[in-house]
Amino acid sequence: MIKSLRVPERLFAIAMWVVSIAFAGFLIGLGGKIIGDLPGVDRSLTREQFMAPATVRAAASTRDSLRALQEERAAARERAGQLATMSANNYVAARASFDAWIATRTATTDPQQDPEVLRRTRQLDTLGAAARASTREVERIDATLLEIQQKQESETAAEQARLESVESEYQRALFSQEMRVFGLRLLLTLPLLLIAGWLIARKRKSDYWPLARGFVLFAAFAFFVELVPYLPSYGGYVRYAVGILLTAVVARYAVRAMRKYLAERRAEEQQTEPERRRALGYETALKRMATHVCAGCERRIAGGAASPSNFCVFCGLKLYDNCGNCGTRKNAFFQYCPTCGVTTEANEVTDASPATAEQ
Repeated sequence: MIKSLRVPERLFAIAMWVVSIAFAGFLIGLGGKIIGDLPGVDRSLTREQFMAPATVRAAASTRDSLRALQEERAAARERAGQLATMSANNYVAARASFDAWIATRTATTDPQQDPEVLRRTRQLDTLGAAARASTREVERIDATLLEIQQKQESETAAEQARLESVESEYQRALFSQEMRVFGLRLLLTLPLLLIAGWLIARKRKSDYWPLARGFVLFAAFAFFVELVPYLPSYGGYVRYAVGILLTAVVARYAVRAMRKYLAERRAEEQQTEPERRRALGYETALKRMATHVCAGCERRIAGGAASPSNFCVFCGLKLYDNCGNCGTRKNAFFQYCPTCGVTTEANEVTDASPATAEQ
């Protein structure tokens, strides 16, 4: 529709849409602030709120102490593991050196080296004992970590049991809060929807329709963004029911609008051709004929775009005629002849002149 307007009218229409969108944006921002400041809307519920405070504190303290002990033992396990690796490496290196030295001593069979054999053997035994002690320390810490893990699993199971014991109470409170939040949003949104419906029904032709249109956009945003996501679900039944209800309402409105439109078309077709021509707006007629449909009944023009007929074969409305001044075939709704520029009124006077002369 905007394309058929003059340039200033087109710019004005675009400016009015900008006004509507800006007005809706400010209203949306204000509405978001109001809803955000409602008491209790953003308060979140947790299952711990329905347990005894002393129990919750004791469980939290136990979890924290077990976590701290686990971190401490894990660090000790890492240190002991490094020490055990180093001790094992030292023992392996000393053992290899001892084996090589024994092989040399056997080859030379020097009795004076017997004290050295005993010293090296004692050193090797000391390194072996250190490696075994490091391994036992690692095993001991692993056992401690396993015990801590078992305690944590036990505490987790106990915590789960406590949560399950308050689950029903938590769900009731959660549902109550959802209903409260939905009720507050509905209390704010429903009047907006009613006002928006009234504006659409009564103020579409008003000079202030751009502002009213902005309010309608704001109401639609409030409904689909601020209300619909907070509908109580009941397993999806409520949302499906609301969807069915909205679809039925829209379908009923569409059927009534189509019946009204068809009735208006039938009433127009009962009028005479001049009456129907006068009832049509200039811009509307040109816009319809640009799509190769009749300006009156909006049916396809016979003959097609290449050679359209002068009259609509369905409703009899004149679509094309000849200029009374130059004879050019033109759109019957043109106010001026595209060839000679003579107005439609001048053509009508020219057509009427011979009849007047004959009289």
